[in-house]
Amino acid sequence: MLPPQARAKPLTQDNGSPSGPAIIKVTPDMPASPKIIVVNDPSKAGQNPRVAHLPDPELIEESSYGPLPMRGPDGRRPLDVYSRGWSGARGARVAIVVGGLGLSQTGTQSAIRQLPEEVTLAFAPQGNSLQRWMQAARQSGHEILMQVPLEPFDYPRVDPGRHTLTVEGGPQKNMDDLFWVLSRITNYTGIMNYMGARFTADAEALTPIMQEIARRGLLYLDDGTSARSLADAVAAKEATPFAAGDLVVDAVQERGEILKKLDELERIARAKGSAIGTGSAFPVTVEAVALWANEAKARGIEIVPVSALVRDPERE
Repeated sequence: MLPPQARAKPLTQDNGSPSGPAIIKVTPDMPASPKIIVVNDPSKAGQNPRVAHLPDPELIEESSYGPLPMRGPDGRRPLDVYSRGWSGARGARVAIVVGGLGLSQTGTQSAIRQLPEEVTLAFAPQGNSLQRWMQAARQSGHEILMQVPLEPFDYPRVDPGRHTLTVEGGPQKNMDDLFWVLSRITNYTGIMNYMGARFTADAEALTPIMQEIARRGLLYLDDGTSARSLADAVAAKEATPFAAGDLVVDAVQERGEILKKLDELERIARAKGSAIGTGSAFPVTVEAVALWANEAKARGIEIVPVSALVRDPERE
């Protein structure tokens, strides 16, 4: 039975009727869940789905920014605890990450409802009601990421949003901005860049971020949009769990073009064993990904969470 502090109170409209998913209030004094599961196979890692929407109190650092992810006193990482299990089979595997959750209430609800639970969802820090949608996504079985706005080459003409990490910002400001982003929700396995071609091309700016991500037991996903990104090399040097996208599936927001990109993603996976596709929570993307994923599973493609395809120094 959940402790009293963790019981859900439904959101209500002005007329008192329930509206949207429930928000679970979690307090720092909530007791940790019993350690009754021993994880021996990383492919089977993850929270009990009945409580997947609740943060593990031992993996939360209370800070002036809000709750920050951290390793537990026993060494457990958010990457492992909040990851979604998969079969561990050697067949062709595809991870699809749909970002921009929280920016549109209707779009977010639609994405959580329509997308197969194997699809990874990434939340935008500028979004609204993020705790509500995080909990709804986790209750629906999704693994989730936090998107971090990073400086593009034409910044600030093109602006990723508040708390963008910049090359000129310096380590202290960038860490402040990173912590603000990380505190927006809980229960995610790692971060994913939002824009950031200039920032990810600067090893000096990127290194402290990779160090902090590794220290906190998170993964870093590079969306694969910048050929100049040094994220792979810096992550390897700093022993940060890392993955990179192979394709952006919805650069052209047209159903037929998105399906073609998804088919290309399948070809990559069959050729090299796995592939990662990224996209945004546009209605056309959600519809196309949902259709394709269900058909691909019938063709023997396993849709896996992004954590399943991470290069992880602590598992090697």
